Amino acid sequence: MHIIDYAIFVVYMLAMLGVGVYFFNKNKTAEDFYVSGRNMSSWHIGLSVVATDVGGGFSIGLGGLGFTMGISGSWMLFTGLLGAWLSAVFLIPKVSALGHKYKFFTFPQIFDHFYNAKVALLAGIISAIGYIGFTSSQVLAGAKLASATIEGLNLQTALIVMGLIAVIYTAIGGLKAVIYTDTIQWLVLIGGLVFIGIPVAYNAVGGYDAIKATLSPEYLSLTNVKWYQILNWSITIIPIWFVGMTLYQRIYASKGEKEAKKAWLIAGVFEWPIMAFMGVILGMLAKVAATKGMFDGITDAATMDSEMGLPILLATILPVGLMGLMLSSYFSAILSTADSCLMAASGNIVTDIIAKFSKKELSHKKELRLSQMVTLIVGFLAILIASQMQNVLELMLYSYAFMVSGLFVPVIGALFWKKSHPIAAFWSMLFGGATTILLIVTENKLPLGIKLPEHLDANLYGISISLILFVTISLYHYNKKERQNGIQTN
Repeated sequence: MHIIDYAIFVVYMLAMLGVGVYFFNKNKTAEDFYVSGRNMSSWHIGLSVVATDVGGGFSIGLGGLGFTMGISGSWMLFTGLLGAWLSAVFLIPKVSALGHKYKFFTFPQIFDHFYNAKVALLAGIISAIGYIGFTSSQVLAGAKLASATIEGLNLQTALIVMGLIAVIYTAIGGLKAVIYTDTIQWLVLIGGLVFIGIPVAYNAVGGYDAIKATLSPEYLSLTNVKWYQILNWSITIIPIWFVGMTLYQRIYASKGEKEAKKAWLIAGVFEWPIMAFMGVILGMLAKVAATKGMFDGITDAATMDSEMGLPILLATILPVGLMGLMLSSYFSAILSTADSCLMAASGNIVTDIIAKFSKKELSHKKELRLSQMVTLIVGFLAILIASQMQNVLELMLYSYAFMVSGLFVPVIGALFWKKSHPIAAFWSMLFGGATTILLIVTENKLPLGIKLPEHLDANLYGISISLILFVTISLYHYNKKERQNGIQTN
């Protein structure tokens, strides 16, 4: 990179930190820190949602899918559109009213309202663990991008630098800083992709004729995807719209139900087709460049990490000045997700875990400072986890799967099934999440040599176990109560 590119990049990073410092003085209470005073508009919320959900991890991950399977990789974010619109129709009308009425900060407070404190505590632990993992995936995405584009910067150093930037401005600025920086970051990313990344890469590889001559036909087909891949994406990504702490925070931060629903509709459209196709097309162009030998002397195209294709492509083709702008665009996407996930994990730990064990109520100022301190600690832990992982998309989907398998069934039961029972919620959460983690670690292997189908996601089994336990235990307690009422009546 040229000194001009470094200067552009540094100025941009300082600007993001400046937003955090600005809102540091605006935050007076934990309500300001976590839910932005509950007065955000639909466009700010909508752009923040899509920036958080797609972000850097999916941007780099989509590039990897485009590199390996072409435009069919875009179907992954089609499940994001479905999740956004389904939650807008079914979830928001219930959650928005509850959040504003009871002044909720976090997702697990829904469990406390419908079940009990014990269930809410377990939900907080599951959500916090999931979002720490998700934050790690974003830090890893940023490190991969930085190490591929900045000469002499290794992956571990990049992890530390990226992590510190995200952690500091999130910890001092809170959700309002996150939402405003998300809006800026998303606009910068879209501008970078539309006006710089895709046009320059398209011309650099030789245009459509070169793409068609270099890649096999399935890369340009929307049917180059197995049914079980779409199923796995669906059962992991659609439910996250019903259990994601970052999403509940934005529902609470919206002015009301109407604003929140509009924000979710905006987010869905931007997820698919806009961001989905931009991501996979750039990954596909990286595959063309690698196949044509444009990466010779940089990396071995035959054995390279597919997620490194896009960063290396940008470093190879972009001229002075544009490289700094494009790098800022992608770091925008990464930071926009990392900051939101940090806020989610911090909120879970402070509100849903620490507060449960605290014997005295904290003042607004002390609660705010505790929130900022926890955010810093969570950020450092996320950097540590990221240093032990290699694949961004895999780490993201693992984190999603753990949260979904533990939390999805109980929250649907709480909101839509009157026979739901707290004991059922607790055990379905515990065994659903544990099943998914166990199968991920053992690669779908069970004791006694039993091997489950490898092509089906572990999350499918986790949700199934959670559903069976939830329905069975809830019906048992409901029928037991009916019998007791019948005896008392007689």
